[in-house]
Amino acid sequence: MIEVASASPADTIAVGRRLARLLRPGDVVLLAGALGCGKTLFVSGIAEGLGVEEPVTSPSFVIVHQYNGGFLPIVHADVYRLSSIGELDDLELPDLARDGVLVIEWGHAVERSVPEDHLVVELEVLGDLDRRIRFVPMGKWSARSLEDVTG
Repeated sequence: MIEVASASPADTIAVGRRLARLLRPGDVVLLAGALGCGKTLFVSGIAEGLGVEEPVTSPSFVIVHQYNGGFLPIVHADVYRLSSIGELDDLELPDLARDGVLVIEWGHAVERSVPEDHLVVELEVLGDLDRRIRFVPMGKWSARSLEDVTG
């Protein structure tokens, strides 16, 4: 497990950009944290790091956004409003993101339904702007170095 401190929204975006350099096609990233902790900002950083020029917006109401303009496609999902794992299965997210990266907000809710090789990113509010970003590698992610995300 790796932890990174963020003192501002710009820091959170920068950490996401650094993670983007480590991502490969087929990777699954689960984001966890309270409302307003910076999950979508973090995804903005990943998108920037992958060369996506389109602004990243929260998929809270539409469930899934796809960004195809970068080095790897990004499928960005928010599962907060789903009422069952069956609804998640219906979205076929792993198939949508097969050649890119799947990033799921509120990921702890669906962790048992994603491939065992995934990265959990926990964002914790410490103060008005301060955040702790914790990276928890699962499965084959445990063999990958996450040192680059520390800066």
